[in-house]
Amino acid sequence: MKRQFSLAHLTVLGCAPPEMTYIAAMAGYDYVSIRPIYMGLPGEPNYDLVVNKEMMKQTKRALADTGVKLHDIELARIYEDVDPKRYLPAMEVAAELGGKAVLSSIWTPDRNFYIEKFGELCDLAKQFDLTVDLEYVPIASVNTLARAADVLRSVNRENAGIMIDTHHFQRARDHVEDLKALPREWFHFAHLCDAPGEIPTEKDEMTRILREARSYVGEGGIDIASIINSMPEMVYSIELPNLENVKVLGYAEHARRCIQSAKVYLDANPRR
Repeated sequence: MKRQFSLAHLTVLGCAPPEMTYIAAMAGYDYVSIRPIYMGLPGEPNYDLVVNKEMMKQTKRALADTGVKLHDIELARIYEDVDPKRYLPAMEVAAELGGKAVLSSIWTPDRNFYIEKFGELCDLAKQFDLTVDLEYVPIASVNTLARAADVLRSVNRENAGIMIDTHHFQRARDHVEDLKALPREWFHFAHLCDAPGEIPTEKDEMTRILREARSYVGEGGIDIASIINSMPEMVYSIELPNLENVKVLGYAEHARRCIQSAKVYLDANPRR
């Protein structure tokens, strides 16, 4: 089966969905993973396609022109006092554009609350035939494989999934044996990137690498092959923000090198 790749939002942060789609097509990606849910982070561009009707129209045209498809939207965060219904308009956009999944993460320590709200999010997404895939993040509240698995077992929704990011997996000091033990139906897509093998002890440095200094696949210290080969074959969304590389190469060449390095690495580390 031909491997399929998606270009993730953070890899080309400064590109709106239409430009991102054309870059993805030129570089050889099958999908894009966009962020139409505005999070209000410092310096974050607003790509809310519900509000920006012209950008929505341009995105539809770019998808039609290139044949690239939408894979997933982000980021439906579960945080203190969130009402998951606020993500309904973005889910409608995802469905209209042919998307498959909603990426989520959990940023509140209140387990009873986040289990309830993640379940609600899954129920809302189901009407659009979207999965909700939980990404555990080293700086978030749900920050390990075990905690993410606990959420999926607790909500027990058919459209709930777990999304493994190779950077986060290594930073959480998780083990591939635990990954192999999880239900295969939980896996819909994964995030590929590399990073220095040494795990930062300071949260600021962890955050800096996570947001702006990840490495091309095979150029860091993460045993990506062991992680990827412990899961089913699926779409690989390349989330590889690197501000220095973008400054030197530009977004289009950075995106091309992201997929090229991933293909070379995966070819050199086949499944056994």
